[in-house]
Amino acid sequence: MDLLERMAGALKVLAHPCRLKMVELLQREGDAPVHQIMDRIRLPQATISQHLNQMRRAGLVKATRRGKEVWYGIADPRALTILDCIRKK
Repeated sequence: MDLLERMAGALKVLAHPCRLKMVELLQREGDAPVHQIMDRIRLPQATISQHLNQMRRAGLVKATRRGKEVWYGIADPRALTILDCIRKK
């Protein structure tokens, strides 16, 4: 898979308001456990986990186990570049 195909896949995954909110949250606050993301975005745990898994499979976020919790963070800084481009008018 070449770079353009990977970028297209990342854009498809990010093309959802909830996922964009999660990336923005992780950019602003750094790594966070699922329950913290749930509290900030106000969506059910199953929904948050589903979106995070899609972004993890696309290589946009990383998952790290800390004790009993799984913490998520930005794995690919290009996701932040895409978000910054979207914010510009």
